[in-house]
Amino acid sequence: MAEAKPIAEVTHYFDKIGVAVFKLKKAIKAGDEVQIRGNKTDFTQKIVSMQIDRVEVESAKPGDDIGVKVDEEVREGDKVYPAE
Repeated sequence: MAEAKPIAEVTHYFDKIGVAVFKLKKAIKAGDEVQIRGNKTDFTQKIVSMQIDRVEVESAKPGDDIGVKVDEEVREGDKVYPAE
C-alpha cells in the first residue's frame, strides 16, 4: 500500500494552551480524524474545533493556516495525515 500523503504540516505549537498551527495542503473539516506523526510524535485524534485568525470555522482549504486544539504535544515539522 502506498504511503499516505500529508494533508498538513505543523508550523507552530503553543504548549501553554495545547494548540497547534497547521499549514494545510488539502481541505479539512471539523469532525475529520487525523494522525499526527513526527520524530517523537505519533497519535490519532478527531478535529473537534479549529480556528482561522481566532475565528471558529467548520472547514478550511489548502493554503490556510488553522489553529487546532491537540490532545498531545506536537513539534514544528510534524506531518498531519488522514487517519487510517
